Amino acid sequence: MSDNVANLGGGEQSHPMEFLLAEELNLPTTGETRQGWVIEHRNNAILIDIGAKSEGVIAGSELQQMDEETRELLAVGNEVSVYIVNTEDQHGNVIVSYAKAAEELDWNKAEELMSSQDVYEGKVIGQNKGGLLVKLGQLRGFVPNSQISRRRNDGDKQNGKLTNSMIQTKVIEVDRKRGRLILSERAAEKEARQAKRAEILGKLNEGDVLKGRVINLADFGAFIDVGGVEGLVHLSELSWKRVNAPADILEVGDEVEVYVLNIDQDRERLALSLKRMEPDPWTIIDEYYSVGQLLEATITKITKYGAFARLDDDYALEGLIHISELSENHVNHPRDVVQPSQTVTIRIIRVDKDQRQLGLSIKQVVSDKFVEADLEKLTTIQE
Repeated sequence: MSDNVANLGGGEQSHPMEFLLAEELNLPTTGETRQGWVIEHRNNAILIDIGAKSEGVIAGSELQQMDEETRELLAVGNEVSVYIVNTEDQHGNVIVSYAKAAEELDWNKAEELMSSQDVYEGKVIGQNKGGLLVKLGQLRGFVPNSQISRRRNDGDKQNGKLTNSMIQTKVIEVDRKRGRLILSERAAEKEARQAKRAEILGKLNEGDVLKGRVINLADFGAFIDVGGVEGLVHLSELSWKRVNAPADILEVGDEVEVYVLNIDQDRERLALSLKRMEPDPWTIIDEYYSVGQLLEATITKITKYGAFARLDDDYALEGLIHISELSENHVNHPRDVVQPSQTVTIRIIRVDKDQRQLGLSIKQVVSDKFVEADLEKLTTIQE
């Protein structure tokens, strides 16, 4: 072999054409990852054909740390990736590392998972007060307690019962230099919920009747869980009666039947109704109300042109007492005659089923116009 070849990698004495010779001989470089084949097992080393003039050697110190599963991957004849640790040690050997190569590949995989946000299923290999250790190839990822699913039992998290179990996670942080790999079970769980939500929504149709459970109450409505999907019953859809707040008629945990009003597949929103599970009182209003009927009502709202009153019966419909129907005398403003929450006796003077309107009157409670009808009803009651 020429002196030029012998001096390859020798620093200042290297021949100017050294790189051409190195390329021809396929000489390895430190930090490079190569594909090779396992050619021999020795007592304290494994020889790897890396396509160069010398075989690569996996040293005994690394072999001592290998588990049985990894050793099986290094059976003679198997193709493996190795990392060039040293191109020439004191004995002239090329030192390679299977663990470092696998680690590099695993860091690449972790970065790809971080970029794609694909779900990764890994084995829990340990626990501590801060969270879980999850194996990602040769790497140890960490799932902080704040990123563990809320459905996990605190006792399981604290007593090591999750070790050796498989969990689904997402990679949320990768830092090779610091050896930092952070995973999140909650992020993976969120995606699973979204996928399940989309699947369930795809099977629903408007008009379906579903069983659900009240999971939250807000000023504007109630949130109902229907088989893993959350839907909203707006305040206006809680009841045919006037409802001031969902808490007036519902509690968290209540089991209910709801009617599917609308499904917005694009925004993944589900609108539900409770009141559609009951007959619309306006469709049967003729069976319960008629012009001339006397009823008790509660004043709910006062405006410049009159007062709204809610009938004190099963349907609790609202009607308008126009300012001209509040009193026989001239009225400057409705509040001069009635106040909110006041109970009054009213007479129904108009029923408009199509417009869903009731006309009420206080002035005509005592009226010659209805005397005969009132006497007839009184007679019927007494009989």
